[in-house]
Amino acid sequence: MNVLEIIDSDDEGNNRPQVQNNTSDDRRLENRSFWKAGAFDIGPTKWTPSQGELEHARVHPKFLHSNATSHKWAFGAIAELLDNAVDEINNGATFVKVDRVYSKRDNSPALLFLDDGGGMDPDGIRKCMSLGYSTKKTNNTIGQYGNGFKTSTMRLGADVIVFSRANRNGRATQSVGLLSYTFLRRTGQDDVIVPMIDFDISKHWAEPILYGTQEDWSTNLKTILEWSPFATKDELIQQFEDIGSHGTKIIIFNLWLNDEGIYELNFDEDEEDIKLRDESARLTKLSKRTADTHAHISYRLLHSLRAYASLLYLRKFNNFKIILRGKPVEQYVIADDLKFRKVAIYKPHVSSAGQAVAETTLGFIKEAPAIGITGFNVYHKNRLIRPYWKVTGEGHSKGYGIVGVLEANFIEPAHDKQDFERSSVFSRLEMKLKQMQMEYWKEHCHLIGHQPDPTYLRRLEKASSVPLQTQGEPLHHTIPGRAVGPRPDLSGSQIHGRTNYNNDMPMVRPPPGFQTGLDQEVACAGDGSRGIDEICDENIELFMRCEQYMQRETELKSTVSDLEKEVADTKRKCAELSSRLELLRKQKLVR
Repeated sequence: MNVLEIIDSDDEGNNRPQVQNNTSDDRRLENRSFWKAGAFDIGPTKWTPSQGELEHARVHPKFLHSNATSHKWAFGAIAELLDNAVDEINNGATFVKVDRVYSKRDNSPALLFLDDGGGMDPDGIRKCMSLGYSTKKTNNTIGQYGNGFKTSTMRLGADVIVFSRANRNGRATQSVGLLSYTFLRRTGQDDVIVPMIDFDISKHWAEPILYGTQEDWSTNLKTILEWSPFATKDELIQQFEDIGSHGTKIIIFNLWLNDEGIYELNFDEDEEDIKLRDESARLTKLSKRTADTHAHISYRLLHSLRAYASLLYLRKFNNFKIILRGKPVEQYVIADDLKFRKVAIYKPHVSSAGQAVAETTLGFIKEAPAIGITGFNVYHKNRLIRPYWKVTGEGHSKGYGIVGVLEANFIEPAHDKQDFERSSVFSRLEMKLKQMQMEYWKEHCHLIGHQPDPTYLRRLEKASSVPLQTQGEPLHHTIPGRAVGPRPDLSGSQIHGRTNYNNDMPMVRPPPGFQTGLDQEVACAGDGSRGIDEICDENIELFMRCEQYMQRETELKSTVSDLEKEVADTKRKCAELSSRLELLRKQKLVR
């Protein structure tokens, strides 16, 4: 059953959908705002399969738009196309270029993606442009659903044209495919039609590859030339010159506008970057203090493609570059920029075969405590899914400045790869990250100028025979395993520790030579003290209760505010009634 009708798929050339030619020079959609582009009426459709033609599920062009709305964020759509290029590293890709180009037809801006991967042969490009088909079955590729190309390109612009060269089994080919929302709408199509043409270039000249008749091939070429930025066959073939012997070139044109009628992607603010116009405009209205906070990469990634691409992949590439507007993107390793780093190992309960292990690196950002950025950067198969995910409530001050990084391959990401599917595994991970953050804060908050956490000090005091001084004096602690003396200067230094979370329960592994009260409790568990599992269960329960109390406090404040308004309103009404009664009484006495 076909889910996407490709215009040259009929080997006999019969029963083909009739394509109406558009002779108008205005090729722009009636509504160029992405979120409004799907608002058009669907006219009556008449289609019955001819004799000998198989019935198939039809896909209305409007589905292309509704399918693309899964990308709420334009950069999320761009990331999908970067993922496709990164997956081509397995086929020898060394770069992907992202840049602005101009349409030869009307000089409007277009978005270019070019990589030197293995490319797509005629069969491959048809699978790429079909809905829900994916050839990526291995665990070392990012893409898996077979939907990313369609959703991402349609989210960025109304139309996309693809050029690809490949060499398979000694046969060199080049193919062109056009997925045009503009074409489908303006010609009144009620099925998704994708014109494609292919060439065999094994003999150093371009010989058309026919999947139907010569007339079919010519019709496809004519449609591509009419609705793409290239008006002649020579202009079309010229697009292969910068691809080389293999690779793929994607040009997205008729880019979407925002609600004010301006291009959503801003190419003019920074000649080495692509910005999101609406987000950039919002940031210009911030106060200086707030602007300093928003200069951190956790905010810049929201409106700067260069910032987002710099931390999009967890591990640095050895022989691959993302080249944005002519300048390579410098990969930013979040963990390398943290102070007082600590590694926690988490082994979740998962149903899949094998034991899942996730290492979480925690530390303070270098700007702490001046800037209170906090959150966990969670990757999946090397790809960033949730940046700076806050696992504690907004009103929770403990943990400010703490940032974590981990790769969670044991949880499935959502289709737009901007979040994870909600599951019990996800909920347990969220709970454990919250626990890690709170434990890290208790043990390290004094290193950046905060008062030592009382709970942590009580642990140390319990483990030590000498009481600890807490207020207004230097920390001259006697800690088991360390010599007595003044606290060393830790400014700019890093403490490396490791915490092991086995089977969803933590086991503390402190820095070398450092032993906490919790370690003492673990060591004494066999002597009648509480075991580590019991302590962790109690911690988790307390965290959950704390969150519930905070939420309840917010609800009670809201209720109090509502009741105060009701009381004030009731008093006003009572005053009015009293005044009216007094007036009636006086009128009665006069009579």
